[in-house]
Amino acid sequence: MDQNSIRNIILESVQVKQRLLEDSNLIQIIDKVNEVCIHAFQKDRKLLFCGNGGSAADAQHLATEFTGRFYLNRAPLYADALHTDSSFITAFTNDYSFDDVFARQVQAKGRAGDVLIAISTSGNSKNIIKAVEQAKSQGVITIGMTGETGGVMATLVDHLINVPSHITPRIQESHIMIGHIICEAVEAAIFGQST
Repeated sequence: MDQNSIRNIILESVQVKQRLLEDSNLIQIIDKVNEVCIHAFQKDRKLLFCGNGGSAADAQHLATEFTGRFYLNRAPLYADALHTDSSFITAFTNDYSFDDVFARQVQAKGRAGDVLIAISTSGNSKNIIKAVEQAKSQGVITIGMTGETGGVMATLVDHLINVPSHITPRIQESHIMIGHIICEAVEAAIFGQST
């Protein structure tokens, strides 16, 4: 890889974010998702996150921002990444199916008014789709973070943030940025401060 290739990758990432910036509908959806998450925490509800691979890492990253801290030294907020219990994951998938691994945890942990943030760049991951379906059956609010088409999740979730790209790394980079926007909005609203 040469320096021009590096520049092209950076430019590609900037272009995706520029498309996000110029899409007033997506900005409105992100603003609505901020409100949904703020309302959930104000009502003593929780955020559940799920994803596979890089999206699992993003789910864990964002859950940590809520339970730990983002900008502010403040009380923890209840957020959980559903893939982090390796004993449950290995036992359940050995006995049942990986397709149901997140749905099972949503069934156990989800309560009406909680929020599930389901992350899938394609929007077609079977275990993520089943988690969304389970969440909806329990009155859990569903937010999908996907790539441009939204995949199957586009027809299932209450709120869809579909990053305008088909390239997995560029989508994931935007998912983290959007997640950070949500974190900052929540902190400012719940704790009455901003940076």
